[in-house]
Amino acid sequence: MRRTLRRTVAAVAMALCAAVLPAPLPANAAPPPAPAQAAAQWIDRDTVVWKGARHAPAQLEFGAEGQKGEIRLAPAALGPAERAAYPHLKDFPAFAVDPRDLKLAATALRERLVAVQRDAEGRRVSTGVQIPGVLDDLYGPAAAKVPLGPVFRRGRPTLAVWAPTARTVALELDGRTVPMRRDDASGVWQVRGARGWAGKPYRYVVTVWAPSVGRFVTNKVTDPYATALTADSQRSVIVDLADPRLAPKGWAKLKKPAAVPLNRARIQELHIRDFSVADRTSRHPGQYLAFTDRRSDGMRHLKALADAGTSYVHLLPAFDIATIPERRADQARPDCDLAALPADSERQQECVGKVAGRDAYNWGYDPFHYTVPEGSYASDPDSPRARTVEFRRMVQGLNEAGLRTVMDVVYNHTAASGQGALSVLDRIVPGYYHRLLDDGSVATSTCCANTAPEHLMMGRLVVDSIVTWAKQYKVDGFRFDLMGHHPKANILAVRKALDALTVAKDGVDGKAIVLYGEGWNFGEVANDARFVQATQRNMAGTGIATFNDRSRDAVRGGGPFDADPRVQGFASGLYTAPNPSPANGTPADQRARLLHYQDLIKVGLTGNLAGYTFTDTSGRTVKGSEVDYNGAPAGYAAAPGDALAYADAHDNETLYDALAYKLPQPTSPADRARMQVVALGVAALSQGPALSQAGSDLLRSKSLDRNSFESGDWFNALHWDCRDGNGFGRGLPPAADNKDKWPYARPLLADPALRPGCAEITAASAAYRDLLRIHAAEPVFGLDSAAAVQEALSFPLSGTAETPGVVTMRLGKLVVVFNATPHRQVQRVPALMGQRYGLHRVQARGADPVVKTASYEKRTGTFAVPGRTVAVFAERWFRGAVVSRRGGGVLEALRGAVREALGGAVHGPPCP
Repeated sequence: MRRTLRRTVAAVAMALCAAVLPAPLPANAAPPPAPAQAAAQWIDRDTVVWKGARHAPAQLEFGAEGQKGEIRLAPAALGPAERAAYPHLKDFPAFAVDPRDLKLAATALRERLVAVQRDAEGRRVSTGVQIPGVLDDLYGPAAAKVPLGPVFRRGRPTLAVWAPTARTVALELDGRTVPMRRDDASGVWQVRGARGWAGKPYRYVVTVWAPSVGRFVTNKVTDPYATALTADSQRSVIVDLADPRLAPKGWAKLKKPAAVPLNRARIQELHIRDFSVADRTSRHPGQYLAFTDRRSDGMRHLKALADAGTSYVHLLPAFDIATIPERRADQARPDCDLAALPADSERQQECVGKVAGRDAYNWGYDPFHYTVPEGSYASDPDSPRARTVEFRRMVQGLNEAGLRTVMDVVYNHTAASGQGALSVLDRIVPGYYHRLLDDGSVATSTCCANTAPEHLMMGRLVVDSIVTWAKQYKVDGFRFDLMGHHPKANILAVRKALDALTVAKDGVDGKAIVLYGEGWNFGEVANDARFVQATQRNMAGTGIATFNDRSRDAVRGGGPFDADPRVQGFASGLYTAPNPSPANGTPADQRARLLHYQDLIKVGLTGNLAGYTFTDTSGRTVKGSEVDYNGAPAGYAAAPGDALAYADAHDNETLYDALAYKLPQPTSPADRARMQVVALGVAALSQGPALSQAGSDLLRSKSLDRNSFESGDWFNALHWDCRDGNGFGRGLPPAADNKDKWPYARPLLADPALRPGCAEITAASAAYRDLLRIHAAEPVFGLDSAAAVQEALSFPLSGTAETPGVVTMRLGKLVVVFNATPHRQVQRVPALMGQRYGLHRVQARGADPVVKTASYEKRTGTFAVPGRTVAVFAERWFRGAVVSRRGGGVLEALRGAVREALGGAVHGPPCP
């Protein structure tokens, strides 16, 4: 994720604003001005670290003038455990809390807190104090055991909120204020309610010192553990998610599609509103309930993908979103006749941009409440019940179509921090839930206010929220946005908590739930600066996958941030169909880069295994980890399920739009469609999980928009009916992220030849589904260990004589040829001379007439494949069958013969 929340939220903030009132202070006790920075960090009850301090005595001062207390600090050194826990602080001056003052910590943490020292000239030096470490030390062990949020026992709710630094906390309910009781061991405030509280809106009234404004405030704030909300998140609502009245018909006995292990998962990434808002056949456009419209064009297409082998639908964030007005009457709409404007006009993006902050659209990477469904997708945003029931009905609808559900989750940041109206966590425990830099400012490397899952209670919130979605909404998988900003330990804690869920106890099989995420390495946490991150390299061997950008870039060409978007790659014509961009270099440069891309693709086809050994295009024997990717190892996976293959996702241009930039402009729509399938095919036929953006098989375009997070329905909507086009030519993409690319975009958008028709759209989709069917029919595409991949998979023509633009892979009894060149290519494999091969039955009987012209000559072991085609060959007597890596035999031959006779897969593992 590389988006910036530039949206103006003033209108939404007005609707959401909760009171922020100065709390009364004792008479004649006004606090002095707060320091502008917080360079001191109280990391546990015994230790303070202060960047820039002298190695001399200091103190922590707390309270107001006239009632001020003091905690004495003596120069000290960090111990081994502290240095390991806080590696980024190891070189800063450390201080030990005077043992006589330890008892003052609990009081000091509920007051204004300042670190004070005298400089060499005797002048007073002060700074604010960061407190997450000491809060975890003092309260974490007890707080970890206390249920939070609304918890029902025998029909009566208990409400609990962790607020250890608050002076007072009360419950605002039914226009009255109900006192809450503080547990001094945990810092949790609780109140037990009556049965009649169920269904009632509530807020917490929290009086606390807020460093961001330098005073005590009284915040009226929603519950971080809320499970229901009123419209626009103005109040939390007390609900019991186990209440049968919130369960749609059949929910308790919901029959899910068979669990697909992550290393065989084929995933469609989908935005809920995109899915149906432009679908004229949907009865619930833009809503959760659109997934219950079995006869809509969208659901028919998802069902076709499921039948072909797609196993999961990955939903972009569907928790409560901060920047969408939930009531339809409050949602602004463009007031232009967008369809009447020229295909390369600036007017569409200008008109859409005027309402971007107030319309119904956002990707949703701006979380407000983590564990409540977004209200704008419900039929009635004013009904807390509708959100819960309809989200569950959406899961039912997808499951009934043969698809499991993955939820995109964004725990790495919040939409706001401090005293902002869209801030929740920071108005209850200021300075705790977000990651602070050395000066006390909130880190924003994710483009928003970064959270700190390394802190005990933020990490717990992640785990608790995930478990709620799994148990109460029967979500089958989770994709972590910017997972590299989480500690590895936090993600493994999620895995452990899910693994503990059982059908008998919890209604779900937690071990069948899949996890994957963005393992990017950047920002203040980069290179394990603060903790061991959940990055690509570090997650290897955990069974939790990370996105594989290596193969993605090789297939598309260049990278996401190229100044010239015409940089080509394997599936976009590098060297074999060059465009005029000087960024591609000389023909010799192009050839060399293309061959290196082919090595990256080979590593990707193995599941991006670090230890996989093969011959690269220079003739060297190398491991996957020895292939270079921008100065880093290409291969990082320990097992085939560690890396997720993809050619496009919601970030950056769609695959069709990337190819629009990169392929030579005269390339015909039919050839563009074929190159789309080649690119998708590399991911679809890789070991390990693979993902594609919804609509990519239909040549989906966003009119060249590289960051459509708030570009509205006009640029984002999916078009299931090919007569509506694919979205290309809907105007120049929004200026904020694309204006520097407009000179490249204008001539393309104005060219009607780049707009595919029904023939190209339906052909690409059908050819892609054939590849999915092959993957589903062949267990050898889902090998479960690096050793099995090394034994079964090879690249017999890799080396100095390799054909530029062609990758030939041998996989068990299959041979796959990826021909990205415009011309028919011949691939002779001497080791297969005399063996009988033919085009795989799925393609031989499939939708693509071009691939049917592929051929094999037994005498010479030669495969001939038409241009811009992925062809899969199988041994004739075993077509559709795969010999086990432990050996074949008569039983496997019979299995293959039965498969061939039935024209489909025989399910189950290969015979031993």
